[in-house]
Amino acid sequence: MDEKVRAYLEAQHDAVMTTTKRDGRPHVARISVGLVDGKLWSSGTQHRIRTKHLRRDPRCTLMVLHDTNRYTWLGLETTVEILDGPDAVDNNLALYRVLAGEPDDLAEYREAMVRDERLIYQFNLERSYGQL
Repeated sequence: MDEKVRAYLEAQHDAVMTTTKRDGRPHVARISVGLVDGKLWSSGTQHRIRTKHLRRDPRCTLMVLHDTNRYTWLGLETTVEILDGPDAVDNNLALYRVLAGEPDDLAEYREAMVRDERLIYQFNLERSYGQL
């Protein structure tokens, strides 16, 4: 990841995530992304359809949107690693802190992460392009 891409991802968090359905058609979802220790992450759950798609085919394309300039965007071709082990709650907390700061009630936040069966999508960048 070059510095221009890194700087864009540090400032922009709204994205469209594209996974592949079993029949080959794309499936899109609007998500938030953030850089945590230099790695691009998003939060999901065990039961999301995109999680099912990624367990079958880990390839994913992201379009990261600019929050004020609709003509500025970044495309990322990635392979996704699903982080859903014992660190999932702490990983989600690290991502939340990048995106929104500190939760109002940390204990409640942690309980929600367990209840919702939250996990992290880690996007391993293979190619970037776009209008920066």
